[in-house]
Amino acid sequence: MTRRFMRVSAPLALAIAGALTLSACGNAPAKPESHAEEAEKRGPHGGRMLYDGDFSLEITIFEDGVEPEFRVYAYRKDKPLAPTEVQLTVALTRLDGEVNRFAFAAQDDYLRGQGVVTEPHSFDVAVAATQGGRTSHWRYESHEGRTTISAQAAKAGGVRTEIAGPAPIAELVDMAGRVEITPEGKGEVRAWYPGRIMSLSGQLGTNVRKGQVLARVESSESLQTYSIPAPISGVIIEKNLNVGDVAMERPIFVIADPTKLHAEFFVYPRDAEKVRVGQPVQVRSLSGDTRLTAEVEAVLPTADLVSQTLLAHVHLPGGADSAFRPGMGVEGSFQVGAQTAPLAVRTKAIQRFRDFQVVFVKVKDTYEVRMLQIGRQTPEWTEVLSGLKPGAEYVVDGAFLIRADIEKSGASHDH
Repeated sequence: MTRRFMRVSAPLALAIAGALTLSACGNAPAKPESHAEEAEKRGPHGGRMLYDGDFSLEITIFEDGVEPEFRVYAYRKDKPLAPTEVQLTVALTRLDGEVNRFAFAAQDDYLRGQGVVTEPHSFDVAVAATQGGRTSHWRYESHEGRTTISAQAAKAGGVRTEIAGPAPIAELVDMAGRVEITPEGKGEVRAWYPGRIMSLSGQLGTNVRKGQVLARVESSESLQTYSIPAPISGVIIEKNLNVGDVAMERPIFVIADPTKLHAEFFVYPRDAEKVRVGQPVQVRSLSGDTRLTAEVEAVLPTADLVSQTLLAHVHLPGGADSAFRPGMGVEGSFQVGAQTAPLAVRTKAIQRFRDFQVVFVKVKDTYEVRMLQIGRQTPEWTEVLSGLKPGAEYVVDGAFLIRADIEKSGASHDH
């Protein structure tokens, strides 16, 4: 008999196949209904009990200090049988159709599966056991980290998938820096000829436009008064002189265009040979809340005498987020090289499930967890060393919703 526990939650419609289908047969056809209560029983080793008349098996997956392996205990009339009296095979059919077959050998008081039961421990199980010339068969479901979602519900929940395959994994070098206004983003309002300042029309923090008259100065030589316009549009960030002062070398005002920014990063000698003009850089605010991708526009050839660092200028696009303000500290990840990983997934697709880093694969309308062993990682891509097949369709957006619904459903790591 098959039991299904159904639950619906917005935005995803969830159907967890959480119970087992169990039947046993010897020389005569078995009645599956008669085993419904027995399927709920646990043996003395905490395993799942399978019954066929007086003969029974207790199936466990043992993973204490070893790679997960089957350990099966045999009973006759609830009394332990010697493992040498039983011939056993188990076949696991996974969501994508892959079948894992296990032979068993007697060890101590149990039958030990020959091979590792890889994660996830989610499969349809077929068991065949021969004892005393009689063969018993069982089939049941053992699913975890799995949910079925209609295409319509998945779309409404913002679920989006991609196909896992090769991807470029960049070598990253992290550096600290600060935001500064570019040289082109600053302008000074200076007297053209020495003289007394007759009037000023700007204040600190005032927005001005290019060509706007900001000062009138009386020349000391000709005694003629001339106007001084703003050389660029921007904000007045310095005011150094007042009406009545004599304007000479010192600028009257300094104007800055806050949209013309770059980040200056301190490049240590060990990284100097890796940093090149044109390399992409992910620039982050110190809080990490604001990020953007920019390019190296220049690496200055002279080093600081004290720190021995070079300066790398990274262009910040016009209209960069207001979180990047002149003088503020930033962090940058420089992509100094890239190699193609044979198998990679989007970094944002990775979720936490139990003690694993995982993605969720999609087969038709069913989604299931895949435990990953990961390698190199960038903000965009993560190399997959094991746990996922090339060509698998996996969830990129909406993965956290699937994980949350699976966890709420009570799908457990249960054998």
